[in-house]
Amino acid sequence: MRITTTSRAAPAAASIMAAFAAAIALAASPALAQKTYGPGASDTEIKIGNTVPYSGPASAYGILGKSYAAYFKKINDEGGINGRKIVFISYDDAYSPPKTVEQTRKLVESDEVMAIVGNVGTAANAAIQKYVNAKKTPQLFLATGATRWNDPKQFPWTMGWLPSYHAEAAAYAKYLLKEKPDAKIGVFYQNDDFGKDYVKGLKEGLGDKASTMIVMETSYEVSEPTVDSHIVKLKAAGVDTIFSFATGKFAAQSIKKVAELGWKPLHIVPNASSSLGSVLRPAGLENAQDVVSATFAKDPTDPQWKDDPGMLKFYAYVEKYIPEGKAMESTVLSGYSIAQTMVEALKQCGDDLTHENLMKQAANLKNVQLDGLLPGVTVNTSPTDFSPIDQFQMMSFKGERWQRFGEIIKGETPTAVR
Repeated sequence: MRITTTSRAAPAAASIMAAFAAAIALAASPALAQKTYGPGASDTEIKIGNTVPYSGPASAYGILGKSYAAYFKKINDEGGINGRKIVFISYDDAYSPPKTVEQTRKLVESDEVMAIVGNVGTAANAAIQKYVNAKKTPQLFLATGATRWNDPKQFPWTMGWLPSYHAEAAAYAKYLLKEKPDAKIGVFYQNDDFGKDYVKGLKEGLGDKASTMIVMETSYEVSEPTVDSHIVKLKAAGVDTIFSFATGKFAAQSIKKVAELGWKPLHIVPNASSSLGSVLRPAGLENAQDVVSATFAKDPTDPQWKDDPGMLKFYAYVEKYIPEGKAMESTVLSGYSIAQTMVEALKQCGDDLTHENLMKQAANLKNVQLDGLLPGVTVNTSPTDFSPIDQFQMMSFKGERWQRFGEIIKGETPTAVR
């Protein structure tokens, strides 16, 4: 699958006249700053790309790719970035790392994109990390919170976007130590960097109590059609608190199976699997009651944001550019926010549209306020900190929506995985 978002050049005669006028202006103003372009950039276009699982076991996240395309179309309709239109190329990788590698090589070597942006999945991004760094192609604002994306020394061309899974899990541990210190914990996790990062953060957050509080751990492969047997094992082990460190489809299965067993443990799912449309509704809202998670973004389904200026912009975007995303607005908002961050970095580049300057600008975002982030949560990066967001708030699912509780928490994000 290939999604492109662009506007093509005007007729040849108009282009010739524009070039002639530009040449005269440049000759008359020698002091004007010179434009600098690298692969994927020109006077008229900025070409960026990614891979997204439009098919396969994580196809629910395909809406992210469509959200990026819709936002870039919106920016193009408004005049582009510093007068340049975005050409966005998105391929299906089916949540298969070998496919991600194949499609990314095409983006870099054939399509010659300026950057990879918003790729979905920890394993998929890990599979291409060394390649894009060797090619010095920016790999930016990834839809994954793995700790490894914040390693500017070893991987200076890679930057995540989501808060670290490690920090999020550590926050869950702090919450549990305060609210349920005698919990008998069962950990259900995806057997890759996504799940393992959460498990590591949970154990470090629990500290010395991890060995006594964690009763059982069980992992699953994304190739498994159902994870019901894992949930049955956790119940049999006497667990009263479950951490489902799972992606959307499998988190939904775990929520549904817990309910089918007539079991009432404290059930915690990661932010990445807290979507009302792609996780909770498929699981059954009646089955999701009192499930706990954490967030850093506004909930598009929550009426408290109906008059919020930032969310009014988002609702207008959904209505005009991606109406099919209404059923999955929380995930669409993530795509909107990632694309908005990318646009901010590109705007800061000005007329120096090289790989090097794009990474420099991406690593110098200061207190950027995005339409969809909670009040008090902003985007911040530096040359030594590639974690754009490290703040979030706990929430519990009640009725038909998430309800936030507690204060904004600043996560302590490890700077690298060695």
